[in-house]
Amino acid sequence: MRVIFAALVAASLIGVAGAAYAADATGTIKTLDAAKNMVTLDNGAAYDVAKGVSLSGFKVGEKVNVTYTQSGKMMNASAITPAA
Repeated sequence: MRVIFAALVAASLIGVAGAAYAADATGTIKTLDAAKNMVTLDNGAAYDVAKGVSLSGFKVGEKVNVTYTQSGKMMNASAITPAA
């Protein structure tokens, strides 16, 4: 019984360590490349934008909120909205 419990605990810890958590960033758009689905903010952070997210309503110089997950060095934006 202890072996099974220990295996379950170890498996759950590995799952938590590998999970990606959503984060938010706010900044001003420095570059916008709709063809490559990429947005770079004024702090230098570059985001690969999900295919379902439209960039057509945004322009360079606009302040935005970006919801993203990080996988290695790549930041994947799942939502971009105008900042208040």
